[in-house]
Amino acid sequence: MRKTMYLFLPAVMLAIASCGKGDVIEPGNDPNFTIVANEDEGFNAFNRKVEVFQIPIYAKKKVDDGRLLHAANVMAQYLDNDEDGQIDNELLHSEMLANGAYMFMWANQSNLLFAGLPDTGTGQDLGNDETRYEWHINGYEGRFDAALEEVFHIISHAGYSSLYPEVFGEYAGTELCDAMDVARGGYFLEIPSAYPEEGWYHYDDQTCDYGCMATEYLYWGLTSLLGAQTNRADEIGHEWELHSPELMSSTDTLLTSLLQNEEYKFPTVLPDGTYMR
Repeated sequence: MRKTMYLFLPAVMLAIASCGKGDVIEPGNDPNFTIVANEDEGFNAFNRKVEVFQIPIYAKKKVDDGRLLHAANVMAQYLDNDEDGQIDNELLHSEMLANGAYMFMWANQSNLLFAGLPDTGTGQDLGNDETRYEWHINGYEGRFDAALEEVFHIISHAGYSSLYPEVFGEYAGTELCDAMDVARGGYFLEIPSAYPEEGWYHYDDQTCDYGCMATEYLYWGLTSLLGAQTNRADEIGHEWELHSPELMSSTDTLLTSLLQNEEYKFPTVLPDGTYMR
């Protein structure tokens, strides 16, 4: 997670091929989402956007249309996981809207550094090159689709943590953070020089504070249960050891119980970017 302020493959490929031809905004040929020119106040640095259940995803000019549409489909599948056209947790959605949730996609480092974002709302960024719809059709092999992570971060941070503060709040004493302290082998406000051996969550990014750690922890737990991390044990083991659904459910019983509690309506199927197709 980078802290910010505040397949149906032919369709995707055609959208990518059309990107970058002057300033014309191509709508794409996704059956559910249309790319439109962006005129939202405070987001002047972004030339277009897609809205997913009223939540905007803004894009810089050089972002591929296909990857923008992929991110939109991933968000839709997280929020409407059974794909019946109805948001699974309406309270969660309302909370995200109340918090001004949005995402923005960038194509290079200067896009990220000079995003020109407003002071209001809650945003999360996603890079063009790290958005990898190919990963889903390649048997979960190759470069990981970071859309699965960054899209869920805005849902958890602007939604779950705010709507259910005593459960998913990103501070010490919540049910989520109590579970995280077990997973890390103890309570650490700052990253320790070495984590206890009994832990399985070893996040060591010095720029990530305790709340950020909780956001990452929730992401690791959910995506592991949904099977996204199964082939990534060697890649992620230094940070997260429970790469399979079986390891997750048998080892981290506290977080598993929260994620499978029907009250919160967490996704049970991993998004693949093909919403309602």
